[in-house]
Amino acid sequence: MGRSSTPGEGTRPRVRHTGQRGRNDGLYEDAPKEGPDSGAAGRLPAPADSGHRRSGPKRHGGKGKRRTLRWVAVVLALFILGGAGAGYLYIEHLNGNLKKADLTLGDKTMPDHKANAAGQTPLNILLIGSDARNSKENQKLGGAKDTFGAPPLADVQMLLHLSADRSNMSVISMPRDTLLKIPKCTDPKTGHVFPETTGLTMTNESLGRGGPGCSVATWYELTGITIDHFMMIDFAGVVSMADAIGGVPVCVKGNVYSHTSEGKGSGLKLEKGTTKVKGEQALQWLRTRYGFEDGTDLGRTHAQHMYMNSMVRELRKGTKLTDPGKLMSLADAATNALTVDKRLNTVKKLYDLAGELKKAPTKRITMTTMPNVYGTGVYKGRVLPKPVDADRLFQMVRDDVPLDGKASKRKAPAAKKPTAPLAEIPVTIRNGTRTETEYAIKGRASEVKELLAGQGFTQTTVDSQYIDAAARTGVLFPSVDMEGNAQAVAKALGIPLTAVKKSTAVSGITLTVGADWRESGDYHASSAEEKTPESARALNGDDEEACMDVQPGFGW
Repeated sequence: MGRSSTPGEGTRPRVRHTGQRGRNDGLYEDAPKEGPDSGAAGRLPAPADSGHRRSGPKRHGGKGKRRTLRWVAVVLALFILGGAGAGYLYIEHLNGNLKKADLTLGDKTMPDHKANAAGQTPLNILLIGSDARNSKENQKLGGAKDTFGAPPLADVQMLLHLSADRSNMSVISMPRDTLLKIPKCTDPKTGHVFPETTGLTMTNESLGRGGPGCSVATWYELTGITIDHFMMIDFAGVVSMADAIGGVPVCVKGNVYSHTSEGKGSGLKLEKGTTKVKGEQALQWLRTRYGFEDGTDLGRTHAQHMYMNSMVRELRKGTKLTDPGKLMSLADAATNALTVDKRLNTVKKLYDLAGELKKAPTKRITMTTMPNVYGTGVYKGRVLPKPVDADRLFQMVRDDVPLDGKASKRKAPAAKKPTAPLAEIPVTIRNGTRTETEYAIKGRASEVKELLAGQGFTQTTVDSQYIDAAARTGVLFPSVDMEGNAQAVAKALGIPLTAVKKSTAVSGITLTVGADWRESGDYHASSAEEKTPESARALNGDDEEACMDVQPGFGW
């Protein structure tokens, strides 16, 4: 490509040096190497010192109980609180147990949800499982001693989406081994600024960059999905909460023993068929990597989805928590284990949230994994978002499209007329075509400016200082009186009205050209594709036949 006609467009991402001189291994087998001043949108360089869990000795797979039951307790805690009468709870005491933190630590303001025709808006909650070992209670539950007191890692991350009409629920898990860019985050306690990572970094490191708000900012950066709340849970108190429902049925297609000659594995040992697990055995199921499918974190994620669906089915079949003393103990453990955003800072709000989640029937719950591909070269052993498929899944959630393939009750946003002639509507255009693996396309904002001029918009300017990435093209406006004008911009370019949103992050109508419009020419909306990618491995909440494949060599 030639030189940009607008200074600042297509700014190259900074490169974090890795100590691997002369190497430029591609993300995929056919990834081209980038030469200096090639003028083409090349692949990004090798990852930084990411992909490591922590400096120092490695953890050993066979040492003690570890992380993966925490996220289950988040959901269970909601059901416990939702099923409790206020008379049974020491409300103020429980409110004091809850730890609160800022929703996001990033610089970007997430836009408001677009209401449907009935005025309803969706609800998005990021569930985070922390592997923190910073308390005696957590340390007693296992893990390598060298990790005690170290920065926590967000080893389990699930985005829960409840539809605007509350008819369905979708969950997207991001594998722990996902490589991506973590945005700039500011620690609210110390004021320390963590700059945007210059190389690809493991997603679980976001938690150690100021807290869960940085994980929220990272998800928003990648997906463009506005997140309303987060709930983070550590290990303490989790096993007792899981035991409260009396066990969860799980299934394996053959005898399995998660144990290697090197001592790695969860220790799970089950016979072929269905077994009701609880306590340490439930924890083993949720931890198991060696023994399931291909022995990677992806298989473990699928097993967690099966467990979560089964747990919800058990709760909704009539499992009761009626003993006041036991209920109070469980509620105390649940609230002590939780960190929530400051807008979800009381038991009453948790109770109300539980009521909202219960509205989606089990048969309309869909668990998915972010579509991904294995990396190669220096990225070997890690995964990256799968081009096209991952963004399609994210777009379906952004547009409130059910992931179970059933007809949506959504109605198109109401069209509004512009309040001024097109030639008098000021529009700022930004180039957000940079992706996790490719540089921004130089001159894209200027090209789109010419397209708008051809439609009668002559009061347009290019924001040459904007260098952030945007997965999807969209139009933002700051106040309701500008909505009709913003819609006119979208209509002129063929951008769907679902991509026009109100946001306090802009002072005027702002069009961001995203990674879905890297090619010259007219915009081609992909919103018509409303089918969940097969690579997302969708699992329905009512599927009682789901059963885990056993990895060869781990039978008995």
